[in-house]
Amino acid sequence: MSRRRFLKQNLTALSVVASAPALVPATALGSNGSPGANSRIQVGCIGVGPQGRGVMGNFLGLDQCRVVAVCDVAKRNLNQALDQVNAHYTDHACATYHHYGELLERKDVDAVLIASPDHWHVAMAIDAARAGKDIYLEKPMGLSVAEDQLLREVVQKEKRIFQFGTQQRSSAQFRQACELVRSGKIGTLKNLNVWSNASRPGGTTEPVPIPPDLDYDLWLGPAPNNPYTVDKCFDVSIPDAWKTWWFNYDYALGFIAGWGVHPLDIAYWGHPALFGGPLKVDGRGVFPEQGACNTAIAWDVQFQAADGVTLNYRGTRNGYDQINPMNDLSSWDKKYGRIVDHGTAFEGTDGWVLVDRTQIRTSPESLVEEKSLAIRLPRSSNHVGNFLDSIRSRHPSICPVEDAVQADILCHLSDIATRENRPLTWNPEKEAFIKDGDANRRLELRPRRKPWKLKSSSWIPFL
Repeated sequence: MSRRRFLKQNLTALSVVASAPALVPATALGSNGSPGANSRIQVGCIGVGPQGRGVMGNFLGLDQCRVVAVCDVAKRNLNQALDQVNAHYTDHACATYHHYGELLERKDVDAVLIASPDHWHVAMAIDAARAGKDIYLEKPMGLSVAEDQLLREVVQKEKRIFQFGTQQRSSAQFRQACELVRSGKIGTLKNLNVWSNASRPGGTTEPVPIPPDLDYDLWLGPAPNNPYTVDKCFDVSIPDAWKTWWFNYDYALGFIAGWGVHPLDIAYWGHPALFGGPLKVDGRGVFPEQGACNTAIAWDVQFQAADGVTLNYRGTRNGYDQINPMNDLSSWDKKYGRIVDHGTAFEGTDGWVLVDRTQIRTSPESLVEEKSLAIRLPRSSNHVGNFLDSIRSRHPSICPVEDAVQADILCHLSDIATRENRPLTWNPEKEAFIKDGDANRRLELRPRRKPWKLKSSSWIPFL
């Protein structure tokens, strides 16, 4: 099915709210597929809800790029994004799109920010790569390991610059923590403790009328055709509304990935040998039995790498009041002096390092002042700025697709382990569980609603 036929049949209300300005494609001004030195990188933003607009603000704050288009299936999001862009540039030249395929057809767009709901991430990113766009993709990545693999394949084949939205890699304290560990400053690494907010329980399952400004069918896309509920998508017009899709398995893995990918990515950055050989994983979790939310509201996942290093990953309470051994982090709080609701701690034979978005703490305390480090990691002080620099240089970003897939796989392994509730062994080379057909079936592409489907590395039907 061609894109135009699909639009005609399914999106009769599609309209471009503002006409695209006449711009010379930035890529035409440079060489090797990169923008010219004196040109601005033209950016399109797909998915401009609260998270998307927040990241878009980082693009607006940098002179080396210009946001030329925004896209969303909810008019309230689209209008707020357009107002934000127009207030910054004041020339009202930004175009708006209801359907992302129309935005990707613009030859003047060099790069895209994708901040759609999770179940759209991989499909949109594959289309963007095949359209020749560089990609800043909000985390997490895919709803399955197979999706992650397909996206990596396409990004590599199309030679696109990719930046994953794990922005902690662009914060000095996270880089410092990983450099200390990789430089051996805590001795031989023995164990990692990782924690993040767990999913939230609850949410109504009572169907309500679809808001008139939301194209719910397109919002669902490949996901099952379930009724719209009042809490499914964030709506500023409804008091106390929240996004249950974050915690519903039709659209996401829940915060075991949505939040957890941040501290797990830092664990991998600090110890990439986690994938140096067979990786054992065993987990258990608590899942809601009522309400719209059905992803893990507490978990305890144990990893053991081939080098003997262990990793303990837990979810902290998020609207789930029951305290149990999975979400009771009081022993960690006592050990490290203070912890917040997310973080990564590395423990070695000679000390430990803890890092989160509020602090870096070490034992011994003097370790934080250590300057003599054998390992220095790539430096970035601005995640979006690093992405734009990579577009110009065509050198990998600070979180390229290869690293992004590995961090995302840690999330998938955690989720699968809690659902299988038994020991598993992961083969990093083959990216499959060893001799375990049931667990391997959980790695496969999920069924998709027609006409949306993924086949090999082709996403049908838009481009």
